[in-house]
Amino acid sequence: MERLVIGIAGGSGSGKTTFAKRLKTQYGENVSLVGCDNYYYPHDDLPMELRQKLNYDSPDAFDFDFMAKQIDDLRHGKEVLSPVYDYKNHTRSKETALLKPTPVIIIDGILAFYDKEMRDLMDLKIFVETDADERILRRARRDMAERGRTIESIIDQYLATVKPMHNQYVEPTKKYADIVIYGGKSEIVLDLVCSKINTFLSHVKEDEE
Repeated sequence: MERLVIGIAGGSGSGKTTFAKRLKTQYGENVSLVGCDNYYYPHDDLPMELRQKLNYDSPDAFDFDFMAKQIDDLRHGKEVLSPVYDYKNHTRSKETALLKPTPVIIIDGILAFYDKEMRDLMDLKIFVETDADERILRRARRDMAERGRTIESIIDQYLATVKPMHNQYVEPTKKYADIVIYGGKSEIVLDLVCSKINTFLSHVKEDEE
């Protein structure tokens, strides 16, 4: 079966995950979500103090080769066991998540477009752009509520790595996008993407019949 692979990139807190989840809600079991954060390299060999100081916004933090292989497997109809990242402990958890080769595969991550092998697997690339002040506020709210971070640690990390890495690596990947949207709640772009998915799914259904 042919697959439609959609990449969604953008800065931390831009709304890219919101947009990805809206598509997942719309199409349910027809969509598999691949979160790039789950492909951070594990750091079980390091003490917590050092893990907390690592640069998680650099391309070097991600295992792109492993991620590209698993996405390629999904494209070819194979189930994969995705790693699951533990944000509180700054390493991969012992758990894995089963990803099925659904008709539509959505890849969500700040550097989803950075690696050429990853880009070549995508049929549609969407970059979500949002003002920096709004992104840091969203990130602070999320990290405090979901990841057990303090406001001090969030600010320190933002100034030390998130902001400079965004400017150096994330923002430049916007040039690879087929569509650039503002925020993750654009109804117009959602309708456009849904129209493309609907057309694709109708072709898949015709081929099956």
